[in-house]
Parts: sequence; structure tokens; C-alpha cells
Amino acid sequence: MKYLPTTRKETDLRGWDEVDIVFFTGDAYIDHPSFGAAVLGRVLEAAGYRVAIVPQPDWHGDYRDFKKFGRPRLYFAVSAGSMDSMVNHYTAARRKRSDDAYTPEGKAGARPDYCTITYCKILKQLYPDVPVVIGGIEASMRRLTHYDYWQDKLMPSILVDSCADLLVYGMGEQAMTEIADRIKNEKLKIKSESLHTVPQTAFLTSDKTELPDGAIMLSSHEEALRDKRAHAENFRLMEIESNKIHQTTLVQRVGNQYVVVNPSYPPMTTEQLDAIYDLPYQYAPHPKYKDKRIPAYEMIKWSVCMHRGCFGGCSFCTISAHQGKQIVSRSKASIMRQIEKLSQLSDWHGVISDLGGPSANMYMMHGKDMSLCEKCARASCLQPAICKNLNQDFGPLLDIYRSVDKLPYVKHAFVGSGIRYDLMNDEYARQLITRHVSGRLKVAPEHCSDGVLKMMRKPSWANYLRFRELFMRINKEAGLNQQLIPYFISSHPGCTKRDMQQLADETKRMHYRPEQVQDFTPTPMTLSTTMFYTGINPYSREKVYVARTAEEKKQQNQYFFWYKK
Repeated sequence: MKYLPTTRKETDLRGWDEVDIVFFTGDAYIDHPSFGAAVLGRVLEAAGYRVAIVPQPDWHGDYRDFKKFGRPRLYFAVSAGSMDSMVNHYTAARRKRSDDAYTPEGKAGARPDYCTITYCKILKQLYPDVPVVIGGIEASMRRLTHYDYWQDKLMPSILVDSCADLLVYGMGEQAMTEIADRIKNEKLKIKSESLHTVPQTAFLTSDKTELPDGAIMLSSHEEALRDKRAHAENFRLMEIESNKIHQTTLVQRVGNQYVVVNPSYPPMTTEQLDAIYDLPYQYAPHPKYKDKRIPAYEMIKWSVCMHRGCFGGCSFCTISAHQGKQIVSRSKASIMRQIEKLSQLSDWHGVISDLGGPSANMYMMHGKDMSLCEKCARASCLQPAICKNLNQDFGPLLDIYRSVDKLPYVKHAFVGSGIRYDLMNDEYARQLITRHVSGRLKVAPEHCSDGVLKMMRKPSWANYLRFRELFMRINKEAGLNQQLIPYFISSHPGCTKRDMQQLADETKRMHYRPEQVQDFTPTPMTLSTTMFYTGINPYSREKVYVARTAEEKKQQNQYFFWYKK
């Protein structure tokens, strides 16, 4: 009974006659703080609610997986899992993937395309009067009109097609708990206006009285369909608001209804984040998966996430849009407690695979004067230049690295998540390179053309070359033979064949032969995707060259393989 229940037998053993909240997720159930269903389930459990999880339900046939717990007392919660289901299923060339890292044995086919929509429709068919709350990356990034690469068209808010009653965007612990509290305390019905005032949620309404005064009215879905410039402007307004600490409600008409996106909660405190990580996770898959390998779990099993959020603002990335731009860090004590728990697991070998975060070297960084941050709407604190108000203090991070190094039960503590080489000082670089690299340090310059890098909101190529020189020098001084592995993207908006030829020349000059590279995949609600669909930079309103066809994308990708005949 250490895990959240996944069957009626498990709820019977607990003596439950009903469940308050039933989670449906497209991932296998892994009781680890890197997986959303486990985190939200544990948070709600700690708040006194009875929570059950249905991982990867069978959506065919008689829907027995959707019926196993019956009608919950409060609501159903639905998530596609840790990834958008379409990104999970298809390559940049729209070819079906043959595996799924979040499924036992990596087998594909355990979740449907547009997973959130499919699960919701089944639940609404079976239990039309029970509230359905959707969340996770798939719902979060599809909360407004968005471009869907796999259908090659604009789609309305996922609220329209899913028929869900409420959408939670971003990290959902506070919203999910408040929704449960309101339903329990007020015995609310689905359409209650009280639920429609929960922060960090979105809902669909035909009642104009629910549109708050002062809300930002976006161009309607129908206007965005007619005019790509309207869609580009919608994205600009949405991104500006999402980067603020104090946000304004967004409203978008779709047909005869309105999508209302409420402002988010303020950034969590360290104490709030610590409380989430201190919950009784088992740091393992549910026993139902005994003797089955789950690739995503194997990858993060010995990792420790030290913070949330990212102020890098990369054009193609959804981290800041989902987790927030402000960094919310765990305390050193909380991080050390997790490492101690990991060391007590039966198969512990003394190696932490990743002591990091979304951008590993942003731990504890924030504005020197937070009152200035409260007025700021910049997407990136690093581009086009590092903000003068950013506190670049590596002291707390270096203290953790060195303290972990001293633990008798830790042989190695590596940094496996991405680092920003434009956010670095010599002391940090030396500690990182000499003590926390497993032999290969992965970084993401993404390109070498300054024009393309500007579109990506990434630092200049000269910045990467300086770091490469520093990496090689420190390795030589320390007597180490480690590799620097750069990641690149082809066919990003703004990237031409000439730009790819320049990148091929640069990689050839460095004697670097990339074996696996990334072709740009448009994912919902990013600046890069908006430029891919519209051919317009939403901020400058200038036209942007886009390699849109499969042939153009393939040609750009082939430049990486200059060493093949």
C-alpha cells in the first residue's frame, strides 16, 4: 500500500468505498517526482484526498479501464503524460515511431494519438455529469488556438475537442488542490462559476458575463484561420503575458463560445517546492510492472532535479511556457534528503546520473531587485544580452556540488541535463568539467549562423567557441580526456541552405561528425512553431524563410552528414 492504487483490489485493501479523484495518464505509473501523475497524486493525497491512478488505459472495446473505479466523488483528471502524444508518436518527418520510452519495454501503441481528447471523450460518454479536468504538457500547450504540425492546420483550444470542463496549465499542484477543495467544500456542479475563478486554469463559456473587465481579447479562432498575421499577434500577446509575474486574463472567441485563460499563481516558494519533493515517493515503477524495463525511468532513476523554470527563453522550447520563467529552487536540505533516500534503494551503486534541472546552472538565480522583475515581460533574461538585474551567483550551486561530493555513499555526481554556456564563470566551469562530467558533456549551440541563432534566441557561435576552448584547456590542465558534444537543429525557421552549408563547414573544421541530429519539429505554442506556420516573426512582423516541405527539411538535415558519400 506504499503506492497510489491502480486497481479496485488495492482500494479495497485500503478500506475505501469510493475514490475522490481518478487520474488517467498516457504514461506508465512511476512513483517518482519526475512524473506528473505521481506528483499530483501525492500532493492530493497529502491534502487528505483519496486518489487512484489508471495508467495507459485501454481505449478500445468495452472501456473497462475507464470504469474500474466507477464515479469519483470529486472529478476525473486526465493527462497525455510527460510528452505531447503526437511528439511521442511521430518523428519530424511525420513517420510513426517504433517505441515509447514511457511504456513498459518501450513498446509503442499504449496510448492513442491526441491522447487527452480520446480519454476525455470516453469519460464524458460514460459519466457525462462528472467534472473532467485536463492538464499536462499536451493540454497546457494547446490551451488556445495552436498550429498542429501533424494535421498541418490551426486547431482550436483543446477544450473544444475534448469537451473537458476545466484545463490546468503549467505545473498543476496548486490548481488541482484548489479545484478539489472547492468541489468538496461547496458541493459544486460542473458549470459552477466558482471553479472558473481558480488561477492557472482555462475554461470554455458562452456566458459573456464571465469575461472579466480588463481582459486581453485575442483575435478569434476564425480570424486566426483567415489571417496568419492575427495568429502571430495572438502568440506575441500570449507569450508576453506568460512571462510576467502578474498576468492579465486572456480571452479568445471560438464559434459562439469563449476560451478564458486565468492568470497563473505567483511563483512557488522554496518551502512549497520542498514540501512536494518530501512526499513519500517510492522512486520506482508500480509493482505491476515487475521485471519490465521502462526506458524513461531508467534514464531518470538516479537523477535529482534541483529547480523548476528556465529564463533562457529559447524559441523552440516549452519549458518556460509550461514551468514558468522564474526559477523556483529547492533548498539544499531537501536535495540532500532526496539523495539519501536514493542511496537506500536496493540497487544503488553510488552514482547520481544528473544533479541538475531544466537548465542545470540556473539554480537559485533570480533578479537582484525583484520589483523590477515584477514589471518585466522579457522572454529571456539572457538574450539578446544578459540582464543586468540577474543575480549570477554560483555559490549555492557550487556548495551543493561540493557537499554531495563529500557524501560517503556517493561515488560520482554527474550533471546530465543541459547547461547554458553563456551563463558561466571560471570557478563554476572548472568544478563542472573536472568533477561532474561523465566523459561527455552535452551542450546545445543549435546552429552557428548568427541570423538563425537570433531567431532561436540562442547565444552567438563565438560564445560556443569560447566555451569549447575553455573546456579543452581545463581538460588538458586536469589531465582529462573528455568530449564536448554539441547538439544542432536543421530547418529551423530562418535557416536556409546557405546557413546549413556554413554549419557543415564549421563541424568539418572541428572534425566533428554528428551521428544523430535533430530536424526541427513544430510543437504547439512556441515562437518557432508560430514562425513555421505563419512565415512571420510575431515581434518584428518581418517575413521569415521557412523550409516547410519534407524535401526541403530532408535536404537541410543532410548537410550534417558531409562526411558520407
